[in-house]
Amino acid sequence: MKIEIIGAESLGVRGLCCVVETKDRKIVIDPGVALGYRRHGLLPHPIQVAVAERVKVAIEKALEDATDVVISHYHGEHHPMVNANPYQLSADRVAELLKHPRLWAKGIQNIAPAQVHRARDLAQKVGRAFPASEGLSDGCLSFSPPIPHGQQDRGGTVIMTRIEEEKGVFVHASDIQMLNDEAIEQILAWHPTTVLASGPPIYLPSLTWGKREAALRRTLRLARKVDTLILDHHLLRSRKGEKWLDWVSSITNHKVICAADFMGRNRNLLEADRVSLYKKISVPEGWHEAYSKGEADTRAYQAKF
Repeated sequence: MKIEIIGAESLGVRGLCCVVETKDRKIVIDPGVALGYRRHGLLPHPIQVAVAERVKVAIEKALEDATDVVISHYHGEHHPMVNANPYQLSADRVAELLKHPRLWAKGIQNIAPAQVHRARDLAQKVGRAFPASEGLSDGCLSFSPPIPHGQQDRGGTVIMTRIEEEKGVFVHASDIQMLNDEAIEQILAWHPTTVLASGPPIYLPSLTWGKREAALRRTLRLARKVDTLILDHHLLRSRKGEKWLDWVSSITNHKVICAADFMGRNRNLLEADRVSLYKKISVPEGWHEAYSKGEADTRAYQAKF
């Protein structure tokens, strides 16, 4: 089994996109990308935009020969968007590539109306149904029942994916954020060797100390049972989240790492560093509007990261 993480916060973008190759399948999970439209009152820095462009190309390339595509839920960084903003992956770029693989997706039950519209719009764009895949299995692939997106009874639900080959079991646990026990129980029941999941959103003021402690308890419980626990996404939208990750890693014999660590790449927490990016590298007035119209590009920023 080969696991490649394409997009995540430690790799410079919002998302949790990965490709898993087995003997006879190539599975692309959550083929989307975003940048966080505004953080600290600032639009994405052009360096972030440049990285997102690279990730979009990587996703397109992965989809060219994918046998299966999985969409865990319909937030804008987890699937191609029909009405994408300039920093998301537009469905126009990949609609043809989605006409041939087997499709697996979160059903439209227990999700917000906006997500329902996105799901229906994407299906119409591709010209194919995205079947509700909760609880289904197909060869090496299995999908969870609906699992809370973060805290119980808040944010709707997602599906998790299990892939097994020989002695290895990989689990993609999108947006569980270590904030509910239901997700942890399901993951442990699957007996994984490697887990890729969203860590807790340390950057949010609403995440109380009590919730952090509970997230830590779940993380440690999971880390004791797997060979490698990859935590990223919500967790690494801030440097505080990175410090939390490194501390947890230090007390788990380095079983807990981020996507960049797993891929052997330098960490690139660009959203966490957006303010400092603007201070270090100025952005011409009107650049974002020009970029959205195709009148500006990122060439001047490509060599700066």
